[in-house]
Amino acid sequence: MSILGTYWNILVNCFRHLNRVGFGLSVLGKLLKLGLQPDLVTFSTLINGLCAAGKLAQALRLFDDMVRGGCQPNLIIYNTIVNGLCKVGDNTRAIRLLRTMAERGCAPDIVTYNNIIDGLCKDKHVTEALELFSEMRGKDIPPNVVTYTSLIHARCNLGQWEEVTRLLNEMVVNNCKPNVVTWNILVDACCKEGSISEAQDIVERMMKQGVEPNIVTFSSLMDAYCLQGKIGKAREAFNSITSKGFAPDVFSYNILINGYCKAKRMNETVELFHEMAQNGVIPHIVSYTTLIGGMPWDGRLVVAQQLFKEMRANGLVPDMVTYSALLDCLCKHGHIHEALEIFRVMQSSGLDPGIIHYNILIHVLCQIGQLKVASKLFCALKIKGLDPDVCTYNIMIKGLCKGGLQDEAYELFGKMEVDRCVPNSISYNTMIQGFLQNRDLLKTAQVLHEMIKKGFSANISTATMVMDLLCIDSTGEFYRAIVQKQ
Repeated sequence: MSILGTYWNILVNCFRHLNRVGFGLSVLGKLLKLGLQPDLVTFSTLINGLCAAGKLAQALRLFDDMVRGGCQPNLIIYNTIVNGLCKVGDNTRAIRLLRTMAERGCAPDIVTYNNIIDGLCKDKHVTEALELFSEMRGKDIPPNVVTYTSLIHARCNLGQWEEVTRLLNEMVVNNCKPNVVTWNILVDACCKEGSISEAQDIVERMMKQGVEPNIVTFSSLMDAYCLQGKIGKAREAFNSITSKGFAPDVFSYNILINGYCKAKRMNETVELFHEMAQNGVIPHIVSYTTLIGGMPWDGRLVVAQQLFKEMRANGLVPDMVTYSALLDCLCKHGHIHEALEIFRVMQSSGLDPGIIHYNILIHVLCQIGQLKVASKLFCALKIKGLDPDVCTYNIMIKGLCKGGLQDEAYELFGKMEVDRCVPNSISYNTMIQGFLQNRDLLKTAQVLHEMIKKGFSANISTATMVMDLLCIDSTGEFYRAIVQKQ
């Protein structure tokens, strides 16, 4: 390309760095109108910009136009397209392009193979990834730390620890040292299996090998400690982030906030939330939602409502989980009318309530004896295109039994399997308790035997009620009903 063309390429590149790839495409159009032929640099810049902006379809069209125009892609362009395809999970097309490269005389390199191997591993196609791994070595392309890390990650996800060990040993033999990403994968895998002591051993090993743990390492440890209820240890791991010279990010804070909420230590949760803001870390939707979800345990309804208003004022849009957390909080505090109002706000905001939101409302309405309103919501589910789940049925059955409407409850219980919703242990126990409260001995025996036949057992409440009834059954009617059903 001429000097003039070089200037055009500089302009295209500037637009790419400004994330204005559309303007870059306009420059391409201008080039063609001026009779100038775009070169590899032009196409490479534009394709890279389109892929970075998530516009893979446009990048592929430009790639095809380039080939049709007689401009053969170079390795950089091929790798950009392969990477884009793998990121969207189109590994089949990426492999096809890998084969095309060779046919067109452009030899793939380690980057090409790494992109596809990583994509295959993420989609759990480990066998195909290993085939490419063998292929690249057969072409004298030595695997690097990125290659091994992708394979190790896949093996960890599948719990194949012997293979993980084999790959790590192979890395040592090939003088390929694990990096912080490799170590973090191992730490996270151990944490997810609940093996925190092993995770700690791995952290010590990585440090001995001169690899410093980072914020990801400590976040994995924090998450594991929180899951085991070891909040003190989680806080120590959190403090290690700053002592190692890192600044905790919103994800680290969210892990600890969630841990404190689950431990019902709301004072520390609120303090941590304020600390987060003081340290310049902007809370996002998960931070607010987690905190709102923890408020029912501590009776802080007003705080939950303030948090909801604050997040909206900060430009954050509540999602399905946020609304379910607030609805649950309002209902547990007995603020039914406000809960119904939030339900309407949710609908008007363009979010269609899911079965969880309906379950929360139906549950509280049944608790306060508003069975007609609960039944109305239940019947509206099908109209809204939602199928009641086993939880929905159990809530309604319990509500009807509590209201003395055992026959209606039993009718609903019978509808469950018709609606392809299989009753669970709670369904059977709830129905049996309803009949026991009403002293309907025959139906109690009938459902009791059906429950046993299905492989479920009576819970403590049901067993206690049955034993109490047997003790006061002076006529032996209940005993005979049970024996006759055998």
